Amino acid sequence: MSKRQMILGMQLGNGYGSQPMAWKAPGVDPANYTNFDAQVRYAQAAERGKFAFLFLPDFAGMSKGPEQEAPMLTLDPMMTLAAIARGTERIGLVATGSTTFNEPYNTARQFKTLDVMSHGRAGWNAVTTSDPLVAANYGQEIAPRPERYERAHETIQIAQALWGSWEKDAWIKDPATSQFADAGKIQPINLQGKHVASRGPLPIPPSEQGQPVVFQAGGGDYGLGLAGRYANAVIGATFTIEDSKGQRDAVRKAAVDAGRDPDEIKYFAGVMPAIAGSKKEALDRRVALGREVFPARVPYLGAMLGLPLDVSQIDQPLTREQLEAARPSPFDPRSQRAYEVAQEGWSIRDILAHGVIDYHPTPVGTAEETADHLQEWFEAEAVDGFWVSIDVYEDGIDTFVDQVVPILQERGLYPTDYQGTTLRDHLGVPEQYGQDPRLS
Repeated sequence: MSKRQMILGMQLGNGYGSQPMAWKAPGVDPANYTNFDAQVRYAQAAERGKFAFLFLPDFAGMSKGPEQEAPMLTLDPMMTLAAIARGTERIGLVATGSTTFNEPYNTARQFKTLDVMSHGRAGWNAVTTSDPLVAANYGQEIAPRPERYERAHETIQIAQALWGSWEKDAWIKDPATSQFADAGKIQPINLQGKHVASRGPLPIPPSEQGQPVVFQAGGGDYGLGLAGRYANAVIGATFTIEDSKGQRDAVRKAAVDAGRDPDEIKYFAGVMPAIAGSKKEALDRRVALGREVFPARVPYLGAMLGLPLDVSQIDQPLTREQLEAARPSPFDPRSQRAYEVAQEGWSIRDILAHGVIDYHPTPVGTAEETADHLQEWFEAEAVDGFWVSIDVYEDGIDTFVDQVVPILQERGLYPTDYQGTTLRDHLGVPEQYGQDPRLS
C-alpha cells in the first residue's frame, strides 16, 4: 500500500449540485434550496465515503438574476454546518468566513462553537472579499488589496489568540470543590491592530482538536503569505498537473519561509467529475444538465479558441477550416483543454459537456477515468488531495462514493476508514492551540 494517502473534501453549495441546472435534474426536489435535511443527507453520504471534510464556499450576495439558474451559494454556511454536525460523526466541517466584513471576535466565537459542537471537526476558510456586490450589502466599498490582506492577517491572529484565551486545563467543573473554572487561566488577549482589535477572552474551552483548522483559498503573493503563516490547508483552482505542482510547491515554500514544516500544509485541487457507465452516457448527462446554459457559452468558447462561433453551429463539430485556424487563448488556462477536445471532432455542445468552461478539470466517463485522473495528479505530487464538486448531489455523491472510492482504495491510494476523530487527524496536521509561537 502507498505510504502517502489521498485526502478528499466534498464541496457543498445550494442543495442541488455544482451544475447550474442541477435543481431541475431527475429525482431532485426543487425545494432543496432551503432544505437542511437534504444537506445533512448529502454530508452523510460523503462521510460514508470517508471524505476528510465538507467545504462550503460563500458569497454574501446574488451575482445574477435567479430567473432560471439557482444561486450557487445560499444558506449561511455556519448554520448549515451546525445542522450537519448533529447528523454526522467524523467528517470535517469547513466554512468560508470573510476577514473583510466580519469582526474577529464574532468569527472566533462562531468557529470555536462549531468546533466544540462537532467534537473537533471545524475548519475556517479565511478569505478576503473583493466583490463590490458583497461590499454593498454591508454598506461599504472594497478596500485596496494590501489593506484587505493587512486586515486578514490581523483578524486571523486575533481569532487564534481568542481561541487560546481559555487555557486547556482552565475548565475544572468540580462540584465537590464548587470550582467551575480556574479564573487565572482565562485571560484577556488585549490585541490592537491597525484595522481590528479585541480585548477577550473568549469563554469557550478547547475542543478535542484544540481549535479550528485554518484553510485558505486566496491566490497570488498576498494569498501565499497568508497561507504560509497560518493555514494547514489550501483550496486551489488549477487546470494542469504542471500548474498544480507549481502551486503546491509555492504553498509549501511559503510555509518554510514562515518557519514552518512544509508538511503542515496540504494543497487541494478542485475536480468536477462527470461519471456514468460510458463516456457517451456521461456526456449525455452533462448535455441534459447544460441544455439551457450551453447556448450562451458558445461565444465564450469561441473566444477561448480564437474563433467567431455562432450558436447555430452548436450541434455540429468545428469545420476543418475552423480547426486549422483555432488557437488556445493565452489568457484562459482552460483553453488548451478546450482546444484538445475540439480537435477530437466533438460537436460544440459536446465540447461544452466536457466541462471546458467549468471552474475545475472535468474527467468525463466511467468511475475508472475519474480515479485515473485523481491518481495521476496525486502520484505526480501535484496535490495532497482534491475538493470534489459533484454535478448533482442527489445521485452524484453516492455514485462517487460507491464507484470511485473503492477503486482508489483497491489501488492503495485512499484510506478504508478514518484514522482519527478530528479534522486535524484527517488532514495529518499538528496540534495548535492559540497562536503559533513560531510566528510571534
